[in-house]
Amino acid sequence: GAGGARGTQARPTHAGRMHACAGMLSPALRSARGLTGLMAAATRGCVPDPAVLAPAQGQQGLLLRDLSGNVARDCGDAAMAVPAEKMPPSQRLLSRTRVLGSFAGASTSANQGDGGGRGGGWSFSRTFHSALEDSVGQNHIPHVDLNTLIGAELNGISERIRHIVEAEVPKLARAAEYFFRSGSEGKRIRSSALLLLASSLAPSVPSPDLVTPDFSPYNSYPSEPRRQQQRIAEITEMIHVATLLHDDVLDGSEKRRGMQAVNVIFGNKTAILAGDFLLARASVALAALRNTEVVELLATVIEHLVTGELMQSTCSTDERTSLDHYYRKTYMKTASLISNGAQAVALLGGHGREVAKLAHAYGYHLGMAFQLVDDVLDFVGSSSILGKPTLSDLHSGIATAPVLFASEEHLELIPLINRKFNGKNDVTLAARLVNDSEGVKKTMEVAENHTRLAIKAVDDFPDSQGNKNAMMCRDALRYLAQSVLTRQK
Repeated sequence: GAGGARGTQARPTHAGRMHACAGMLSPALRSARGLTGLMAAATRGCVPDPAVLAPAQGQQGLLLRDLSGNVARDCGDAAMAVPAEKMPPSQRLLSRTRVLGSFAGASTSANQGDGGGRGGGWSFSRTFHSALEDSVGQNHIPHVDLNTLIGAELNGISERIRHIVEAEVPKLARAAEYFFRSGSEGKRIRSSALLLLASSLAPSVPSPDLVTPDFSPYNSYPSEPRRQQQRIAEITEMIHVATLLHDDVLDGSEKRRGMQAVNVIFGNKTAILAGDFLLARASVALAALRNTEVVELLATVIEHLVTGELMQSTCSTDERTSLDHYYRKTYMKTASLISNGAQAVALLGGHGREVAKLAHAYGYHLGMAFQLVDDVLDFVGSSSILGKPTLSDLHSGIATAPVLFASEEHLELIPLINRKFNGKNDVTLAARLVNDSEGVKKTMEVAENHTRLAIKAVDDFPDSQGNKNAMMCRDALRYLAQSVLTRQK
């Protein structure tokens, strides 16, 4: 979304705007040559930074930052000289064009009044999912039963969370543990990814006594590295649920995970306080790990969550229609938690900086892909499967990637975006224009790029030294990343 006058002005193309490494491109790099250099940089292990780093005048490269904020590499002419078609398929950032489904031919249904039910309005073809699954299946990522590998440990973490969110005030305790009740935990993709990362880098299988529930006090120090890594999984889930409680109050949501939202049952004040309580308990548990670097990583996540929410609610007109701004916000609100949590797990496992960077990269790309698909499901998903109304972002005045890509084809979307879809029939019109564009297809292409890079990070993990459990967990990480593309909720 370049600033300045719009209308007859040429707009950047999808290929020029896609920054599948960090999700952002500076204006100087919106070209095929710049993307080729970015691809070469990513395959050499550059870790993306959410900030847009524009090259100096006359410079033909992009500076990427490492995890400490220092400039890591200069992707200049040497890197850009590598043609994308000569790279191994697993290392390419940009996917080959695939037919993801007949989205443009989706069926429609009349809206029962644009201002009515939040789930009402446009109906999209479900053939999109089956076609996408056929495309993904060609990559031959083996199916992995995650429950066999980490099911018991994951359930133990859920039990521990229910134990540590107990509060002296019964109403606060009920609100805080609402989404941690058995059967209400959600997908638990964050904690699953972190446990799999821990096992994929471990020299041996965790002893049975370390995968059973741990009911020690939340502020106690766990001496075993595996217990410390489990703490990170617990902390990320508590931070995530805290943000859900706060978001539902801000958005006025009525449903979450197919249930009534906490703010509907207990009221806005209790929902906000329950979120604050979870953040407080997570902070104490984090401090108990006695690792300043890990504390800094997870504290930064909370800062990013606040920043991302403000980026979404207080953006300028130009930012509202900018994919760069959308990608940065997505990193702050979603990918930062998984990527920093993954890095923390690697560090607590005693691994070096390079391995920690790879863990961070996996979490980053998994988180970005997850949110991109989430934004697609808001258009093509089923509200009964999602557990929340579809088109909720449009009703909340938020333009996500499918809308922003569609606006490159349909300029009439721009005034709708700028007035946050508040006009009469704006939501219906916006949904129709997205349907009549390649917005969903392009969003899925970006998600697929991030998935490929997540898998590439796992491929670059150090030799497992014949550890079969580590190898299975690496396959599970690949499968988890790939399954993000075909999920329906």
